[in-house]
Amino acid sequence: MPSPSTSTAGSVSVGGKRVECDEDQSILEAFLRAGVWMPNSCNQGTCGTCKLAVLSGEVDHRDSPLETLSEDERAAGLALACQARPCGDAEVALRGDMANRATHPLKDLSATVVGIEDIARDTRRILLGLDEPLAFSAGQYVELVVPGSGERRQYSMANTASEDKVLELHVRRVPDGVASDKWLFGSVAVGDRVEAVGPLGDFHVVDESDDGGEPMALIGGGTGLAPLVAIVRTALARHPDRQILLYHGVRGQADLYDVDQLDALAAKHPGFTFVPVLSDEPDPERRSGFPTDAFVEDVSAAKGWSGWLCGPPPMVEAGVKAFKRRRMAPRLIHREKFTPADALTPAPPTNEEA
Repeated sequence: MPSPSTSTAGSVSVGGKRVECDEDQSILEAFLRAGVWMPNSCNQGTCGTCKLAVLSGEVDHRDSPLETLSEDERAAGLALACQARPCGDAEVALRGDMANRATHPLKDLSATVVGIEDIARDTRRILLGLDEPLAFSAGQYVELVVPGSGERRQYSMANTASEDKVLELHVRRVPDGVASDKWLFGSVAVGDRVEAVGPLGDFHVVDESDDGGEPMALIGGGTGLAPLVAIVRTALARHPDRQILLYHGVRGQADLYDVDQLDALAAKHPGFTFVPVLSDEPDPERRSGFPTDAFVEDVSAAKGWSGWLCGPPPMVEAGVKAFKRRRMAPRLIHREKFTPADALTPAPPTNEEA
């Protein structure tokens, strides 16, 4: 489909559901705000998760990167829902076998900073008290508006769905980062007001009715631990005896955090094991190397297990290979890549800068 230079408001339909799209509103945002599910992950145009087919009508591709949506794909009628704006009425279709799924409506959020805590080397816990409770699934993220910059950054929530009034975010400091260094490790103070949007992302636990209590393996790098903790706590609340392995990969002892809380959770649930893994600074009391290798060493077969990966792209890619090596079904492997943002350019969902 051609890509005109300007977009106008219109209605967009998918699978028989039609949603009005406001002027300068992406197709993805319009559907999520209406409570209609569309696959989504980075919401920045870099991952391609929300790629769909335009069956009729035209869209403006806006800032869709050529690396994610090539000229050939555009000519073939594909578009990124998180970037594309409809130019009048349009009909789109999701790619592949994607059944309708339940979702929580996307909402504008207003919050107050109620807690700031340094929890590890260059790692901080930020607590945001919401004006109104937020409905979400454990593992999802919110997008914060960075004051005075016009930028937006994404942070996974460490909350379970019942903890819907105070959001817990884990932030890693990146030198000169617009959000991390200059704001969340700089000028931010308890009592500050924060604007946000959420919930976002498909990296989250399944509905309770679909949760069969299968064994789980979770591997997080750095602050990729945040959504995994939410997922683990939710899974254990549903099935207290469930077999769960949680690996946290960091460089050194000073980068570990919330170890006591996770050890206490393991003491309460014998089927749960927490394994910190240090890559650069060996410690005689900790596993050394990479968490993906530790999983391969610990598990001889993972057929029937579900796998969860959250962290830097190389770790996530290594984790997929490790899970497949142990015969885990690809459809049961869930992943969320954290890509650091620099001081000028927005990034995919990440606690690693944002």
